[in-house]
Amino acid sequence: QVQPVESGGGLVQAGDSLRLSCTVSSGTFSSYAMGWFRRFPGREPEPIGGISSSGDSTLYWDSEKGRFAISRDNAKNTGYLQVSSLKPWDTAVYLCAISHRTYATISTSDFDSWGQGTQVTVSS
Repeated sequence: QVQPVESGGGLVQAGDSLRLSCTVSSGTFSSYAMGWFRRFPGREPEPIGGISSSGDSTLYWDSEKGRFAISRDNAKNTGYLQVSSLKPWDTAVYLCAISHRTYATISTSDFDSWGQGTQVTVSS
């Protein structure tokens, strides 16, 4: 069972940048695509983007292009989400998920294992 764990969230100021991590402690991380989502209060998770199992391709939800960058280091069993120019409305719980696919995907139904999430709060 591949179980992802997110880290790196916290309280930041508008305009700051942040890098979130997603670490998998078991399973073959390099065999699976990975995705990042965020959940606003009272809503279902919304996609940010995904990365292929090898890391050679990424796919972003249109509205998130430019400020978000997804990468991964398979040797460290860790994926990353770099967020720049944070806005107060970016405040949410950020989740990573592991997919049985190998290609980059942002379809929620493609993801089998979800982390608990890490809270990001952006103050104005």
